[in-house]
Amino acid sequence: MRTRGLARMRGWGGAAAMAVACALTGSLVLVLPEAGGAAGTGKGEGQVASRGSSAASPARAEECETPEESLSPDDKDGPTIDAIRDRKKLIVGVDQNSYRWGYRDPNKKTGTLEGFDIDLAHKIAEEILGDRDAVLFRAVPTNQRVKAIQSGQVDMVVRTMTITCDREKEVSFSTAYFKTGQQVLAPRSSKITGFDDTLDGKKVCSAKGSTALTKLQELKKKGLDADIGTTVPNQLDCLVRLQLGEVDAVVTDSALAASQAAQDPTVELKGDAPLNTEYYGVAMKKPEKGEDDLVRRVNQVLEDYRESGWQKSYDHWLKPALGESAGPPAPKYSD
Repeated sequence: MRTRGLARMRGWGGAAAMAVACALTGSLVLVLPEAGGAAGTGKGEGQVASRGSSAASPARAEECETPEESLSPDDKDGPTIDAIRDRKKLIVGVDQNSYRWGYRDPNKKTGTLEGFDIDLAHKIAEEILGDRDAVLFRAVPTNQRVKAIQSGQVDMVVRTMTITCDREKEVSFSTAYFKTGQQVLAPRSSKITGFDDTLDGKKVCSAKGSTALTKLQELKKKGLDADIGTTVPNQLDCLVRLQLGEVDAVVTDSALAASQAAQDPTVELKGDAPLNTEYYGVAMKKPEKGEDDLVRRVNQVLEDYRESGWQKSYDHWLKPALGESAGPPAPKYSD
């Protein structure tokens, strides 16, 4: 560990070392087997794991203008929801290391997962099963989200997952429930000012399988002279590397970056605004013909949640880091 990195390890309650322990532990224990069993095989709060290799890059999707479009909402039951009801539990892939999104507060003895995404997962369980606690959480690394869905180990992923055209070739998304974009996170003392030539010659960290890495690769092709070779399974691992002085900057969603800055006040977002516009959605398995009931039901839950619940959750978890909100993005439907 570099001396200057250790000197920076302050922050969340004066305990950035907690972030190190939490992130590194998560990275070591989350392992996803090649052959996925049915989602209902887990017991208690489980963890989806990885064999250490990222999923193959998806084929380039055809051009699409509005990837955040989804199926129209409906509250009718179908085969997918029936299977969840028979199991009496909704299994949701989440993060356990993203401050204020999905994390375990070390100051609370229960170790219960909480955050903005966790609130939404509880709401979906309440609407489908009549019990907000009828949900099993499985911690899923950033680069294993799609695989966890396709293998059937989770019913859905609620984990700051950006809706993209490429990903829609592999999973289905709900309508958007949050608007964000890519931004640079760096030490307050850094001369980096954003996505510009101040990144030249700098080591930049991003998560495998993230839209941040995709954007960095695009910028690299356009002449960005930065070292983007440092990638990690989970986004919080990038913050740890920044704290240790192993990288100069992190690129991630502005919403996550703001939460990390709240977690460690020695770092800050660089640039006046995100580089682009992206949307988070609930990701689910691509339905077979006639089995789109879960996607439509989640969209119905989101219709209601935008009216009652979204703002309360935002004010509690995200407003301290992100400030006032204009509210959730309006839904867009494809049929």
